Amino acid sequence: MDLMTEEGYNYKFAPSACETCGGRCCTGESGYIWINYDEIEKMAAFLELSVEGFAALYLRKVKHRYSLREKPLAKDNFACIFFDESKNRCCVYPVRPLQCRTFPFWQQFKNNEDEVRKECPGIV
Repeated sequence: MDLMTEEGYNYKFAPSACETCGGRCCTGESGYIWINYDEIEKMAAFLELSVEGFAALYLRKVKHRYSLREKPLAKDNFACIFFDESKNRCCVYPVRPLQCRTFPFWQQFKNNEDEVRKECPGIV
């Protein structure tokens, strides 16, 4: 089993857990999926859209930043607009934002291993 580690974190991550997880890191309570301009360009190209077309369909402006839109799944349960519920996976995985690529090694979990364990079955 290949485990991912990150310096300064007391836990490891088993990416193989993603196959059976159901996308818990992509769903849940409403929040922000931050994205920068470089990532917007890459995602737009991946989807064969102009940046403007991509922005109109998939982004929401939050003060001076952009977040990917969410879609409601049930009461108090949302998913990233790019989460495919039928496959339980991201449909833009190769160009997903940094926020997604760095999960579960987020600063907010560094000293809160219990919280990340609740969200991700791949924590070991």
